[in-house]
Amino acid sequence: MPLALYALTVGAFGIGVTEFVIMGLLMQVSADLGVSIPTAGWLMTGYALGVFVGAPIMTLATRRLPPKATLLILMAIFTIGNLGAALAPTFGLVLSARILTALAHGAFFGVGSLVAVSLVPPERKASAIAIMFTGLTLATLLGVPFGAWLGLAFGWRSTFWAVTAIGAVALVVLALLVPKGEKAAQPAALKEEFSVLARPQVQLGLAMTVLGFGGVFAVFTYIQPILTELAGFSKAAVSPILLVFGAGLVAGNLLGGRWADKTLNAALAGSIAILTVVMLAAGWAFHDKVGAVLAAFLLGAAAFATVAPLQMRVLSQAGGAGQGLASSLNIAAFNLGNAIGAALGGAVIAHGLGLSAIAPIAALVPLGALVLAGVSLGLERRTRLATA
Repeated sequence: MPLALYALTVGAFGIGVTEFVIMGLLMQVSADLGVSIPTAGWLMTGYALGVFVGAPIMTLATRRLPPKATLLILMAIFTIGNLGAALAPTFGLVLSARILTALAHGAFFGVGSLVAVSLVPPERKASAIAIMFTGLTLATLLGVPFGAWLGLAFGWRSTFWAVTAIGAVALVVLALLVPKGEKAAQPAALKEEFSVLARPQVQLGLAMTVLGFGGVFAVFTYIQPILTELAGFSKAAVSPILLVFGAGLVAGNLLGGRWADKTLNAALAGSIAILTVVMLAAGWAFHDKVGAVLAAFLLGAAAFATVAPLQMRVLSQAGGAGQGLASSLNIAAFNLGNAIGAALGGAVIAHGLGLSAIAPIAALVPLGALVLAGVSLGLERRTRLATA
């Protein structure tokens, strides 16, 4: 794999840390800023909604720029937003800074995905995407547990200062390692780019991403109180368990990429089915300490085994002028699922159903994605037979 691909991994690591680290800090932020835990969860929901809105806007706003320039601009926005979160004195301003940071997220992964697949031969495209997203998984494996520990030891603001520093490092690495490439080609007309959204298969692919991750983040957003109040761990034990979750993300992400390179359709349906089963089992496993640790690993592995298949599905069904927009929109869909999941988990708590009800209820969401996968693959099969 070319060196530039690993530069994208570094950028993905920085963005992944800032997206997920708040999950290990909800209780600290809640206590320090005087808001409830479900309200603090809006720092996750608001970020996800910022990605959802920012992905298409930033993609279209930068479509005339070379990919490298676009990546550097987006990483600069990301770094400034984290600096604002570290300095913000109120919950409202912290939330605003998180939303600013989120504006760069979707476009970075969308443009980065296209750059990644352009660097490798066709048979390695899914693996190239998986390697870039390894930065996201390593952020969860290393960055989130460290950030949770740092926030517990020195206050949650120290975590955002550390993430700001990571963003600055990522900016330098991208500037040094990503090649300039050719000047950006004349972009297609906006009407032509937006036409990709009218394709049923693209719509189904985006919906699968929303539902696939909606269930995951209903659980993951509230993983700290689940582990402490349901499984009985101390707050200090949360960081090591997040390491286990992150290890699952890395393993699942790489295995999902290899699976998708071999048989994309089987990887698509199979990974979503495995995720649904794991989430159902997690509802029972979180009541036991050993079971909770095992569930954390399997949930991470099952969740990110779907990333490469879902991203490649949308890219393969988009093609042409709208591929860049579709790529970014799939990242936006990922984060819309994130927002829906965080809100769903908060609603389960707020309505008195308790932490133990989150995983079983959330498992119904990826089940919906599995149904859509069956519809999508069925349509593709019928189209292929009709044109044979």
